[in-house]
Amino acid sequence: MELLKERILKDGTIEEGNILKVDSFLNHQLDISLLNEIGKEFRRRFPEKIDKILTIETSGIGIAAIAAQYFNTPVVYARKIDSKNLEKDVYETKVYSYTKGKEYTVKVGKKYLNKEEKILVIDDFLANGKALEGLIDIISQAGASLVGAGIVIEKGFQEGGQDLRNKGIKIESLAIIESLSDGRVIFK
Repeated sequence: MELLKERILKDGTIEEGNILKVDSFLNHQLDISLLNEIGKEFRRRFPEKIDKILTIETSGIGIAAIAAQYFNTPVVYARKIDSKNLEKDVYETKVYSYTKGKEYTVKVGKKYLNKEEKILVIDDFLANGKALEGLIDIISQAGASLVGAGIVIEKGFQEGGQDLRNKGIKIESLAIIESLSDGRVIFK
């Protein structure tokens, strides 16, 4: 998606540890016009019937919510933080966050994912694939089926995307980064 790539080049910054910061438009401050285009593109790439969109707290929520209007479906998000408001009967799994450098237990109330529903996962980044693997585990626990994963930015130089594709999972990444060397973003 050229519009997204242009925005990454213009406003993205590279931090130590191959961290691409896109917080000025994607995961801290949200550019709603850009997110609308991202939502339309995900719909184009996933023409199948989708019953629900699943994402993970927190950066995926805004993206998934904007995209959901093009699928006319609810968004469910896996919670990383316990809350008194969270259902007692939950699906849960552990995910490791590369960016945060720690493991989380994520939970989804069982009443929000149902057997035989078709689920699309949407998230901001795919690197090592641990968050996506966790969401797939939750979908499996629910007896639902994974349609695929819509990823805004994939770090193609990390193994997560290829490993999951090798397992037969449909992944549509809007921008795949080949490298972040010498302070430059190189797209695949």
